[in-house]
Amino acid sequence: MNAVVSNPVPTPSIAPPDIIRCAYMELIVTDLAKSREFYVDVLGLHVTEEDENAIYLRSLEEFIHHNLVLRKGPVAAVASFAYRVRTPEDVDVAEAYYKELGCRTERRANGFTKGVGDSVRVEDPLGFPYEFFYTVDHVERLTQRYDLYSAGELVRLDHFNQVTPDVPRGRAYLEDLGFRVSEDIQDSDGVTYAAWMHRKDTVHDTALTGGDGPRMHHVAFATHEKHNIIQICDKMGALRISDRIERGPGRHGVSNAFYLYILDPDDHRIEIYTQDYYTGDPDNPTITWDVHDNQRRDWWGNPVVPSWYTEASLVLDLDGNPQPLLARTDSSEMEVTVGADGFSYTRGDATDFKVGSQL
Repeated sequence: MNAVVSNPVPTPSIAPPDIIRCAYMELIVTDLAKSREFYVDVLGLHVTEEDENAIYLRSLEEFIHHNLVLRKGPVAAVASFAYRVRTPEDVDVAEAYYKELGCRTERRANGFTKGVGDSVRVEDPLGFPYEFFYTVDHVERLTQRYDLYSAGELVRLDHFNQVTPDVPRGRAYLEDLGFRVSEDIQDSDGVTYAAWMHRKDTVHDTALTGGDGPRMHHVAFATHEKHNIIQICDKMGALRISDRIERGPGRHGVSNAFYLYILDPDDHRIEIYTQDYYTGDPDNPTITWDVHDNQRRDWWGNPVVPSWYTEASLVLDLDGNPQPLLARTDSSEMEVTVGADGFSYTRGDATDFKVGSQL
């Protein structure tokens, strides 16, 4: 069931831009050298180009200029959640769509980052800095560069995850924007704690997590197999930086994906992710999980560390200033699922939460 939306975002009179996929994130980091060591030397992302102020990185299978920009700045934050649209005209549509919503927009014919052309950035109704672009420089796709392939290779940008106080409001807004819901977490009172939403044919391009926001919970890169993720854990252990492993490895109930959460030098959270499922059919069912099901977040029932619920990255407005946070007023997932001993628990009468009974 869909929760009641209070203070809904208006639906514009025009159709939304045709979004293809999440394409890149621009992260503000406070120490570019330390961040380069983490993302290039540890995680193995490939440098497209770099200068004294920014590093442009891409994953193995990418042919557009970058999937991640690390830009030096005074405050660690996110400057852009960037989506590629289907045509150059869709950039015009995106600008008009958000102007009708009354959102602040900024258009740059030469783009906001190297390698990306005509783009529009907006401060969206939830307070996030979204970007829409089509024109982009093509670079070498490294799919067959097996000489560069590492044991923990990151092959694709998979998704974003956003923290917002009112998940139903955000869900309805993103559905108007053309996103579809693959899975969500609710309780018997109809409170929605999270929703997974996609444009490409996977579980999500972005997710909404309930909490004080707007903030960025994580950005996720995919690997080919589970063993690639285990190699990253082994490598971080060998480098004596295992304290930067926040959660996992494990398998999610939601999305079914194998996962690992790690923290970069500025505490930006990165998920390494693999083996979710196809969602491209028009009647793909939405799976709703009960918030008290211990297998929703970890299929093996392992507890979620409190920092995963409470910590997230600031996001910037179009002037580069951190957006103020709005508090979540609905109950929090951590409050209703983590006991006084710090471990997750399941409601006493919960006996049948398996996914198969919900399809």
